Amino acid sequence: MTHDERQPESRPEPRPELAPDTPATPGWLIELRGLVMMLAAVVTFHSLVAKPFYIPSISMMPNLLVGDRLVVSKYPYGWSWVSASFHVLPRSRLRLFPRTPEYGDIVIVVPPDRDEDYIKRVVALPGDRIAVKGGQIILNGKPVPQVVEPSLILPVDPNQPCDPDDFPGLRFRGADGRRYCELPIYRETLPNGATYRIIDHRDQPLDHYPEIRVPDGYVFLMGDNRDHSADSRAPVESNGLGGPVPLSSVGGRAEFLTFSLDGSQGWNPASWWKALRAGRSWTRLRPMIAARAK
Repeated sequence: MTHDERQPESRPEPRPELAPDTPATPGWLIELRGLVMMLAAVVTFHSLVAKPFYIPSISMMPNLLVGDRLVVSKYPYGWSWVSASFHVLPRSRLRLFPRTPEYGDIVIVVPPDRDEDYIKRVVALPGDRIAVKGGQIILNGKPVPQVVEPSLILPVDPNQPCDPDDFPGLRFRGADGRRYCELPIYRETLPNGATYRIIDHRDQPLDHYPEIRVPDGYVFLMGDNRDHSADSRAPVESNGLGGPVPLSSVGGRAEFLTFSLDGSQGWNPASWWKALRAGRSWTRLRPMIAARAK
């Protein structure tokens, strides 16, 4: 074998240096980290995009009933201290990407003295003059049209008992033996054509409100159940909003119902199906826009 034909001398491969042992992360810590990240993602989504909401009172009847579950979008009017879940931020007039609601929007608002969420309808915008006379809104000197519509017949259920103190003389028993509530309905139409139903069945102090001007950066809010709504007409001492509310306290816009329960359900999820109110799931909540005469 010639020198050129000799095989190259084999050499052992260098052994890699071994890294020192690192202790394994405990399984419970990994699980905890995952839960914290998931919670942070949910809170961020609720604060910036949308969150679920439950209707606890009759103030927005007939359009929203006790037991309705709905989705509120958080971004239509920009973001402020009220956008954060659980209202953990201090109150401030600062708003990011601010926008003004439209007439008829259903919004979430926090009253000036409590960290609670109210749900009301926008009936006056910044710069408007508003008064209420005999239950009718007078906006910029002109009565907001109200047209009588057929009464709404609602079944009496645990979430809608049609309490005689709230709705005197409106309960009756139907031919099927069930109890019903007959609610007098008006259709109200705001200047932009936003139209929706309201209830106003008796004369009471909130049906009369002297004219004021809504300041810049504020809106005037009212409930659709005009006789049972602590809104901008009601003083703070009566759990109302105490007049126009700053837009920095408006936390979002109600978009649609997901489902509604009549209150007969128990802890067993199997009972929820029977408690569902028919025809209310996935109902859009933005007001209809009526055709306006030119």
